[in-house]
Amino acid sequence: MRSPSASQVSMRVTSWAPVASPGLLMLRGPQRRGYAVAAAASRPAQYVAPPWRPSSILDEWVQREVRPISLRQLTFFGRTLTQDRLIQGANYARLELPTRIAHRLRNMQTLPYSALKNRHIAHVYELYYTAFERFRKVPEIRTLEDNDKYREVLVQCLQEHLSVIPSLGMGVLEIQDSVSSEECDRFMTTLLRSRISRRVIAEQHLALTETFHSAWHFPNAKKSAMAPEDDFVGEIFLKCSAKEIIETCAATATELMSKAYGPSVAVPEVVIKGHLDTTFPYIPSHIEYIIGELLRNSMQGVIEQRQSSSPRPIEVLICEAAQSVIIRVSDQGGGIDRAILPYLWSFAKGPRRNMRLQNLEQVPKLAGTMQELRWADSTGPDRSHSPGSGQGSGEKYGSSLTALSSRPPDLRLGMGLPMSKIYAEYWAGSLEVHSLEGYGVDAFLQISKLGNRNEVLSTRASMDAV
Repeated sequence: MRSPSASQVSMRVTSWAPVASPGLLMLRGPQRRGYAVAAAASRPAQYVAPPWRPSSILDEWVQREVRPISLRQLTFFGRTLTQDRLIQGANYARLELPTRIAHRLRNMQTLPYSALKNRHIAHVYELYYTAFERFRKVPEIRTLEDNDKYREVLVQCLQEHLSVIPSLGMGVLEIQDSVSSEECDRFMTTLLRSRISRRVIAEQHLALTETFHSAWHFPNAKKSAMAPEDDFVGEIFLKCSAKEIIETCAATATELMSKAYGPSVAVPEVVIKGHLDTTFPYIPSHIEYIIGELLRNSMQGVIEQRQSSSPRPIEVLICEAAQSVIIRVSDQGGGIDRAILPYLWSFAKGPRRNMRLQNLEQVPKLAGTMQELRWADSTGPDRSHSPGSGQGSGEKYGSSLTALSSRPPDLRLGMGLPMSKIYAEYWAGSLEVHSLEGYGVDAFLQISKLGNRNEVLSTRASMDAV
């Protein structure tokens, strides 16, 4: 049987949309035909066929190839920040963001129709299509005024998409009658990996815009020596200290456990060993999310396993190699339950599905990193706390832990480790977990030390996939 064309696929699977409800506003008119915008973090509840959307526009963007980036490229580009470079970066984002969203829309269109009708998947689809339409219509950016307008578009999308992670999490748990768990995991990994990539592009441009307009930035000044602010290029910190990141994450996790279990329960100490002077270029929120999640899991395991006045410490070993940094987190928390271990990296399967659904319902919005919370809480750039401004850099990056790692220990979402793995692999790193039942867990995080590895992206969407 011959596969249908891309236009046939798009025409068939896009014939649905949420119906207006108290928490949802359907925008009508020639410019906004049936796009849903969530209000007050509510999610859609019922569905009817949406206005017809032509597939030719999406097809055009799906045909475009994405242009991967690396931390080194972002650093070199933003190190000497001029007006021309800022506008050039804006136009890169202007074309790259709708391209990447288009590929993910096509991925969603390949799901069975019964899965597409799921209210959580439908909610994400509408958010993505609205963002795609908004991004693709942005004209070429030529002036700083144009860039300021584009900045507002980026901030608006960052705010609106805070409900994507919990919506996807609930969606893949609910569509398993029509989509296998393995396909759900691939689908979730693809969308989250792409989401990280778009956030990196958007947040990096927002940070560079903030830097350009800051009082301490002089685009035409010649520097004879490295200034402290040169350690920050947008959202990238060139001298991430492995030891300091671990200490920061350990302090936050310790505080979280003390609040959750009470002052009478002893929280295990975190002992750091190895190459303590190791530094590397990275986006702090990414590495903090991973380390925070590993330490959080280890502390929780030790506390629940031992419940003693003197729990065994958690050991973190830092190993610096020629091209990579390896961080090992070791605990004596009894290991991972044998019933859970096979599903450790899965978003869609496991023995705690119903509990995870109930917990995700309690999280209407969820930022993957604290940068997302920062843009969501800000209506304008904070010039006084720009990266590299001394006071601002420490405040911004020192407390840059993720919302996921800060959730209460009893709110188990089943997404922490799978998302950690996606974050680790995004910059060509890796995350492995080895459990010794009855004793403890060793987690190995490997990241690139040089920052010269391109982001790992999913393959482009097929034009005729069904």
